[in-house]
Amino acid sequence: MTVVITLAYLLAAVLFILGLKQLSSPKGARNGNFIAALGMVIALAATIPQLHFTTTGLIIVLVGVVIGSVIGTVGARMVKMTAIPQMVALFNGVGGGAAALVAVSELLRLGAHPPFAEAFPSVFSIVIGSISFAGSMVAFAKLQELLTGTPITYPGQQVVNALLAAAIVGFVVAVLVIASIPFSFLALMVLAVVLGVAFVLPIGGADMPVVISLLNAFTGLAVAASGFTLNNFALIVAGTLVGASGSLLTKLMSDAMGRSLGNILFGAFGQVHAGAGTAAGAQGRTVRTSSIEDLATLLAYSRRVIIVPGYGLAVAQAQHAVRELAELLEKRGVEVNYAIHPVAGRMPGHMNVLLAEANVPYESRRSLDPRKPHLRHADTECRPSAQHRVLEAVHASGLRGDRQRPSLRPQDDHAFRRRQGFPDQARQRGQGSLTT
Repeated sequence: MTVVITLAYLLAAVLFILGLKQLSSPKGARNGNFIAALGMVIALAATIPQLHFTTTGLIIVLVGVVIGSVIGTVGARMVKMTAIPQMVALFNGVGGGAAALVAVSELLRLGAHPPFAEAFPSVFSIVIGSISFAGSMVAFAKLQELLTGTPITYPGQQVVNALLAAAIVGFVVAVLVIASIPFSFLALMVLAVVLGVAFVLPIGGADMPVVISLLNAFTGLAVAASGFTLNNFALIVAGTLVGASGSLLTKLMSDAMGRSLGNILFGAFGQVHAGAGTAAGAQGRTVRTSSIEDLATLLAYSRRVIIVPGYGLAVAQAQHAVRELAELLEKRGVEVNYAIHPVAGRMPGHMNVLLAEANVPYESRRSLDPRKPHLRHADTECRPSAQHRVLEAVHASGLRGDRQRPSLRPQDDHAFRRRQGFPDQARQRGQGSLTT
């Protein structure tokens, strides 16, 4: 039986890796999800026979499975594509919270003086899992616009966070060295939750893709630590994969933004931001409004058009309008491609999801990479609400900046950009309007 379980865990680990590999491309993402889900089913099937349930415990587990299955299935089917970032943040936070609760349960079972090899992974899981849970909830609230997207700071914020971190370290030492009593590790979990909230509040809504990726890595590390606590091979492998891939993605995204990870996470610390009313006014630029048909007529003189979608397109849900423009151009013999920046959305890969929802062919979607020759050979680039980081990548990719650049802007983009904490100046524009 032990050999069978070990082989099942090995097969599950292989499926996790293959699924993750498939997720690296939009073409294989669907199959990657199914492959990884199959791996998880196999891991569960190998784990459940090893558990010794009481009647009460079995009832609680079955009730939890039913509730979780209903929420997961209904939520995944009913959520709109534009709300996927919020759902990812929510589910990621639930994973971190679950890992922290499992660690608390293990510490309760182990007693006041657990072995260090078992206590340390549990404490690590409590701290990192709780931070991930609380931070993901704040990220969800910012993406759902329940909280302002502007960085939330206050005087003395660094001191408060430093005190929280010091208190966490103190309780970690108390649990590991003195005694593992409920007061110590429950207080540790509460402090980690507070630090998670304080960690994400000062980060603007435009930087949420990097934050979600980082918190995803935190959840993976917490799950891996729980695997060591429970001596479960599948949890160790799955958590390590999530933690490693999330860390790499975070680094790649911060590089793509042209900023260090420290600047993204801590750039607003020590700055007290006033309300939205203090944001800078318009720059006095001339704005010309037009219809999609008129813009298609204007661009029809081009042979190759590159559309570079930006963050505002994701929030304005303008992907269908952009697809309509592309169809009009293609009917007139214009070759249309899309250049996608890694952070041109509200979460990693979000722009690919939005364009796929608008039935934009995968073959037309390219990465915004200066090594790609199709970018340099374009006659015209169209930038639908691209923020300044995307525009910097456009110039680095060799697209010509001396031509007319039409941009599709969301309604009341001035107020929107103030809420999201963008540093550049705002401009007045209308819903679905085309400005040059």
